[in-house]
Amino acid sequence: MQNLIKVSRKVAAADVPVLILGETGAGKEVLAHYIHESSNRSAAPFVKVHCASLPPGLIESELFGHEKGAFTGADDERQGFFETALGGTLVLDEITELPGTVQVKLLRFLDDLTIHRVGSSREIHLDVRILALTNRDIEQEVRGGRFRQDLYYRLSTFVLFVPPLRGRLADIPVLAHYFANRAARRVGSPAPELSEEFMDCLRAHSWPGNVREIRNVVESAMILSDDEVLLAEHLPEHVRGGGSKPSSAPDSVEPIRQRKEAAEEEEIRKALDRTGGNQTAAARILGVSRRTLWSKVRQYGIEIKKGG
Repeated sequence: MQNLIKVSRKVAAADVPVLILGETGAGKEVLAHYIHESSNRSAAPFVKVHCASLPPGLIESELFGHEKGAFTGADDERQGFFETALGGTLVLDEITELPGTVQVKLLRFLDDLTIHRVGSSREIHLDVRILALTNRDIEQEVRGGRFRQDLYYRLSTFVLFVPPLRGRLADIPVLAHYFANRAARRVGSPAPELSEEFMDCLRAHSWPGNVREIRNVVESAMILSDDEVLLAEHLPEHVRGGGSKPSSAPDSVEPIRQRKEAAEEEEIRKALDRTGGNQTAAARILGVSRRTLWSKVRQYGIEIKKGG
């Protein structure tokens, strides 16, 4: 994650479109906000749009705005999210949910930084940076004809990958303390102590819901705790059941390490597949140096595609 943050700072200064990949709840929006705050646009608007939540018949209007009388119910002209983000950053979450007609308009904006409101032929030039997020395999969406290949290439000027929490075991105690302390501040109570058995359970859990899940679990434990110490008994059964043994016990250390290594190998293979075996590009996606990636490739015995 430290490497990912380091790369993100460089990307922030470059002021180019960025495609952020990762599972649901892994922290893509948090990374997008960090890029905005680290850029020269930090004083300008940061606008987030969840593409899947936009009304199907009004997506173009919501994004690009409309003129008065453009359609039934358009009683006044209206700015869309693009104009709202003027000078700043527009985050398009779940980018693969955009219909083809809107993908064409987005591609045009990325090419010449202009939009047309619905019902108008007037070009509007906008200085807006685009950060696109998705939890899907976007290359598979392209192959399936659901996402434009030219738009994918344009968005992926730079690609960042947020790894799942199951591959970031060192982050678990940091996140647990952060969310526990934040919950305590909200109610004006002292920061709680996180018992060893509590932490053992967190380390042993696979976290399919990633950071979002650990936040909910810790906040739930805060509610159930009657004192200033969080115990394993305050955790949900599905979390408590997977981590009742202390992580220091010989029979629990190895499975945790194996899960971490398996997740790491899986993400490396995905990155190499995504880049056609190009190790430099794969290292950039993973947020590590090329030397580190090569070391991991040798460690896991991963075969590089010819020409990679």
